Amino acid sequence: MSGFIRAPELTPLKPVRVSDRERALAHMAASILLDYPTAERLAAYGTVRDAVEDLPSPVRERLWGFLDHAAAVGDEALAQDYVATFDLKRKCSMYLSYFLTGDTRKRGTALVRFVEAYRAAGWEVDRPELPDFLPIVLEFSALGDGEIAGGLLGSHRQGIEVLRSALTTMSSPWATVVEAVCLTLPPVTDEVRDRYLELITSGPPTEMVGLNALGPLEPYSPGGAAQMEVRA
Repeated sequence: MSGFIRAPELTPLKPVRVSDRERALAHMAASILLDYPTAERLAAYGTVRDAVEDLPSPVRERLWGFLDHAAAVGDEALAQDYVATFDLKRKCSMYLSYFLTGDTRKRGTALVRFVEAYRAAGWEVDRPELPDFLPIVLEFSALGDGEIAGGLLGSHRQGIEVLRSALTTMSSPWATVVEAVCLTLPPVTDEVRDRYLELITSGPPTEMVGLNALGPLEPYSPGGAAQMEVRA
């Protein structure tokens, strides 16, 4: 009897019409909610709830749904669930270039492109995570050049869809936050759909290049998980 099941192909979400301001607001909210729930992030949840009140209902309700869950389970349980979801499962990586380049030498080039995109808009990353970390990209989308940010998110849309599929399969509360982001992005093209199906079938490339270059192996939580745990 097989110990594996195929990740489901999710129905593409129909984009919601949003203004540039509404898209920026949704992306900033998602950036906060998809980040590790530190005390600072948790303190911002109430502000996020109020700030997204006037967003289109499909986007607002998904963000509020996560916030309701976070309030119900409490801070400690939410943090533990975050580690179990994003630290220990490669398929739930929030490092976008990982889905296209995997653990290969191409990863470095992909990361440089993110840095160059931020600099082109006059921004520098001032936090320890790698520059393709989804919450960082979403914050850039909210604060930076919308055209450049849209290009970054669009060129890595298949990775976002793989993440959405993985989180949905797990019934993860963060699935609705990723859905909210997808609702503000252009429709999924046939090319993206084909690549997404290939990724959920075969996974990212796996040429190993050393632990220092592997974003998904770097723990998200303060202090981090052991590398053997992260690789499991």
